[in-house]
Amino acid sequence: MSTTDSVRSVPVGGQVVRTAVRPARTGWPLPRRGRAEQTDRVPLLLINGIGASLELLEPFVGELAPSIEVIRFDVPGVGGSPLPSAPYRFTGLCRLIAEMLTKLGYGQVDVLGISWGGGVAQHFAAFQRSRCRRLVLVSTATGALMIPARPAVLARMATPRRYYDRGFLARVAGDLYGGSARIDPYRITTAMNARNRVGSGRGYLYQLAAGAGWTSVPFLPLLRQPTLIVAGDDDPLIPLANARLMHRLIPNSSLHVYRGGHLGLVTEAAELAPVISRFLVAPDPRSAGAGSARATAASPATASPATASPAAQPAGE
Repeated sequence: MSTTDSVRSVPVGGQVVRTAVRPARTGWPLPRRGRAEQTDRVPLLLINGIGASLELLEPFVGELAPSIEVIRFDVPGVGGSPLPSAPYRFTGLCRLIAEMLTKLGYGQVDVLGISWGGGVAQHFAAFQRSRCRRLVLVSTATGALMIPARPAVLARMATPRRYYDRGFLARVAGDLYGGSARIDPYRITTAMNARNRVGSGRGYLYQLAAGAGWTSVPFLPLLRQPTLIVAGDDDPLIPLANARLMHRLIPNSSLHVYRGGHLGLVTEAAELAPVISRFLVAPDPRSAGAGSARATAASPATASPATASPAAQPAGE
């Protein structure tokens, strides 16, 4: 955890939520496409994958533009957030997140969700619309109606064993996460064991239950937030076809494909953070004519286009 982060536990309703905030560093130059926006920038909320604590995305946060304030939190039952009193669904979790943001003093935020957290981010953008300005979806899909992973891959996601058993993770990392994990699985084991605070087994099951039967397919065409979809070309968990499907369904979206696997925000942080930073700080052409200094959206042209090599193929499921 960066020494500049403010880490604290926040009571939200009947739940305590562990949070971390990296303040924006004033005076730091913005990425090139965002230099017109020097004031009143919107913070970025990160929603992590299943079983992962806020520490796991530290490499990505470290590579983001220092001018972007970053909010992280542990989902109830994960990391440093206590187990909730009962299972929950995405709707209840999104209400909790909105209340947490209010407690922390934030109104509107940009939202980035990875994997399981990408599903939560889609739901948040749809049903807490006024709280979400821009949306970034990384290594994620549309829930129950998606192109699934192979059964053997899905079976390994049914338990949090990979977080507890370093040897097991080293054996399955390549098949599970793809990308550089196929060549150097120990890089993944180091990141997940060193930076991740493991929660309870019940908390993991609650996360699985939260998204059971859920799908975003009906409401994705109704999303109005500018959306950047980021996907690896070798992701056994979320085949690349899912990112292309979301790109077709979300009206104001752009797609960036990178060479790598499911945990690109960890293993390819130095490559992906600038892409995401540029998208977040890019001016909104629709507001430029009105002389607005604050962007409230971004056109698809402001985000990086898909850059996958023509030879790149999604991992077989």
